[in-house]
Amino acid sequence: MIAAKAMPEFPYHDPDFVLDLDARPDLLCVARSMIDAWCLRAEIDRTRADRICLAVDEAATNIMRHAYDNGPGRIRMRCARGTHDRQPVLLIQLEDDGQQVPLDTIRPRDLDDVRPGGLGVHLIQDVADEAVWSHRPTGGTLLTLRISVRGLTVTADHRGDPHA
Repeated sequence: MIAAKAMPEFPYHDPDFVLDLDARPDLLCVARSMIDAWCLRAEIDRTRADRICLAVDEAATNIMRHAYDNGPGRIRMRCARGTHDRQPVLLIQLEDDGQQVPLDTIRPRDLDDVRPGGLGVHLIQDVADEAVWSHRPTGGTLLTLRISVRGLTVTADHRGDPHA
């Protein structure tokens, strides 16, 4: 789902980790490694972890390309385990300070349009139960991904659903 709606900066009190990177392609391996280790620690199966890593990689690549026009910038990522509707979820947010693109232009292209590139939004939506892009009041964009994970154990130090 793509939506232009207000979301809290981060609905859980304490993220499992926060990553702040230069928006450079050679640093995407750092984000992928962190997400991969986090997923495996949460006992998410290898196939699902790989898909989550791919979705985050695509989101970060889109930030570099569209928010920063392949120029300098920062990407901030916050990741937490929590619950949504009493079900365990992963919450991943990617934030930039770059150019804000019109939210109605963020959409997957038709899969019948066979050509290289342009599948990032489709991949992100395929992995996440909810993908919400919003403009930050101070500039830049915030992408929030909510990913349901069966069997994920959420401990007491991972705050529950702030929307329950």
